[in-house]
Amino acid sequence: MRADADAGTTPAGPEADVDEEGDGEDARRARWTATGTGAVLTLAGLAASLLRLTGSAPALVPAAYALGAAVCALGALLGARGRTRRALWLLIAGVMVMAVGDQSD
Repeated sequence: MRADADAGTTPAGPEADVDEEGDGEDARRARWTATGTGAVLTLAGLAASLLRLTGSAPALVPAAYALGAAVCALGALLGARGRTRRALWLLIAGVMVMAVGDQSD
């Protein structure tokens, strides 16, 4: 009877410690990835916005790049706070805003 009761439990001992440490390391890696990707996309969007602002592009194009960069910055902030799923979706949305702005050129 005891073997049946223990069948659904998680392992105790060194195996449990490794799993818990691995989960913490995965979460830390996800936060750093979301934050770093958001920062890179933000800088790229701002640079593209400044380059398009100095050119002969319509005003909508630099504004779209700046708005996309702001959305990516918000994604980076959420990623740093551990909201990595929301950060991922914000990064995708920010890049899409930049792409739509680029297509309107």
